[in-house]
Amino acid sequence: MQNTKLLLTSLTLVGLLALAGCSFPGVYKIDIQQGNVVTQDMIDQLRPGMTRRQVRFIMGNPLIQDTFHTNRWDYLYSLQPGGGERQQERMSIFFNENDQLASLSGDFMPGVSRDQEILGGSGDTTVSPTGSTEPAAQEKPAKPGSLEATIQKDVDTIEVIPVPVPEPLDTSPQ
Repeated sequence: MQNTKLLLTSLTLVGLLALAGCSFPGVYKIDIQQGNVVTQDMIDQLRPGMTRRQVRFIMGNPLIQDTFHTNRWDYLYSLQPGGGERQQERMSIFFNENDQLASLSGDFMPGVSRDQEILGGSGDTTVSPTGSTEPAAQEKPAKPGSLEATIQKDVDTIEVIPVPVPEPLDTSPQ
């Protein structure tokens, strides 16, 4: 009886310790990433009329290429931080009958990046030098004999040598 009670108590204690180990707060849980990483910069590089090869160069291979919908490529990315909520992003790219980029749909759209949205900056990244209202600051010439003057002199005296173009191979049978 004494042995049975001791055995039952020890088994209960071992079971509780095993369960406590599963959810112990100090246990490190890794981040789980799956799919294609898609960034706003990648989406901003896409232009209507691009070929499939150009899109693949920018975006990488699609995660899903459906054989029944050959004009659609799907890019999926999910991230589950250790012990956190799973986050998923999806991007679908559609091509027309000429295999050129026709449209996009999903969580990313061309325009303002998430960083600019958070910081409140505008999405306009174009610079127009003619529309400038401030006078341009004149560069001061380098002091004679300085390292900057020597480098500038070397750059100014560089002789341009054209790259030789090889003759095309003769493929006609002889």
